[in-house]
Amino acid sequence: MAKGKQPKKSTKTSAKSSGALIPVFDGHNDALLRWALPGRTDGTSFFERSDKGHIDLPRAVEGGFAGGFFAIFIPSPSGRGHKKPPRFTDFVTEDGYAAPLPAPLKADYALNTALTVSAGLFRIERESGGKFKVVRTADELEACLKNGVMAAIYHFEGAEMIDANLNNLEMFYQAGLRSIGPVWSRPNIFAEGVPFQFPKSPDTGPGLTDAGKALVKACNQLGIMIDLSHMNEKGFWDIAALSDAPLVATHSNVHALCRSTRNLTDKQLDAIKESDGMVGLNFAVSFLREDSHNEPNTSLETMVKHIDYLVKRIGIERVGLGSDFDGATIPTAIKDVAGLPKLIEALRGAGYDEKSLKKIAHENWLRVLRKTWKM
Repeated sequence: MAKGKQPKKSTKTSAKSSGALIPVFDGHNDALLRWALPGRTDGTSFFERSDKGHIDLPRAVEGGFAGGFFAIFIPSPSGRGHKKPPRFTDFVTEDGYAAPLPAPLKADYALNTALTVSAGLFRIERESGGKFKVVRTADELEACLKNGVMAAIYHFEGAEMIDANLNNLEMFYQAGLRSIGPVWSRPNIFAEGVPFQFPKSPDTGPGLTDAGKALVKACNQLGIMIDLSHMNEKGFWDIAALSDAPLVATHSNVHALCRSTRNLTDKQLDAIKESDGMVGLNFAVSFLREDSHNEPNTSLETMVKHIDYLVKRIGIERVGLGSDFDGATIPTAIKDVAGLPKLIEALRGAGYDEKSLKKIAHENWLRVLRKTWKM
C-alpha cells in the first residue's frame, strides 16, 4: 500500500473477522499506579479479573491485548503536609476549559515514587511465570508478540526522577528504561509541558531548557525513545530539531478534529511523517470529541475518524493505538482491554483490510522501535 494513502475498502470477504484476535500492542497505559503505588492502589491484582480499572491479565487475554508502554507516572502529592491539587472540573466553563500547569515536583519525592512503581513492574514480571516480560530490544518484543507473552516497555511519563547530570538516566537505562516523555503536563528542569486547555493551540509556552536539550541527546545516544505526547509546541519543535530518531507521540490525537492543546496540529503531523515516526491514537474522550467533553458515551466512529485523518496525513505505516487505559475516560463501547476487538471490528467495517489492521494494531510500533532502539 502506498504511503500516505487511505486503505482501500475491503471486499465483503476481507471485511469479516477472521475469528482470531489481532494482537494489540498499545502506546500508553497508567495501570501500574493501581497495583504499585501506596495510596493509589484499588485492591486489584494484575493476575485476577476485576471490574475495576481497564487492565488485568484475564481481560487482556480476552481482548488480544499483547502489552504496551507501561508508564511510570508521578502524581502530584496530596494529603498531610501538601496542598490538595485542584480538580480538573474546577476549570470547566461553558466555553471550554483552561487548567493551569500543576506545580513542579520535588526531586526526592519523584525519585522515590518512581522506584516504588518501577519495583511493582518488575515484581509483576517475576511473579507472572513467563506470561509477562519487560522487553529491552525489538527482537524481544517481536518474540513476545509471536509467542503470546504480554510485553511491557518500561516508560517514564515525565522525567522528574532524572537528575540534571543525567546519572539516573544511565542507571534506569541499565534497569530496562526504553522510553521517556521529558515532561508530563507539568514543569520540570527539562521543559514546561502543555497544559490541558480547550479550545486552544498547543503553542502555550517555552520549549526545552539546556538540561532538556542534553536529555534529548543522551536518549538518542542510548537508544531511548522520546515521547512527544505532553510536549507543548515549542518543545516539540526543539526536539524535532535536535533528535536523530523518529518523532513519536505515543498517545495523542488530531488537533483539527478536537482543538485540545494535547492534540497534534497538521504541521506537527507532517514533521512526524517526515521523520518516519508515528502517532498512537489516544482513547480519552476529551481528546477525541469535537466538543472535548468528558463524555463516555462517545462513538467508535469518532475514534475511526481520527484514525482515518492520521492515515491520510502521515500514512498507514505511522499510525497505532495509544489507549491511555487506566489514565483517562474512554468510550463506553470499549470499556476496557477486553473491548479492543470492537475497535478493530469498527476499523474493519470502515474498510481497513487485514494487512492494515495488523500495522495499526502492533506492526507499526515494532517498526518504529526497531529504528529507535537500534537493537
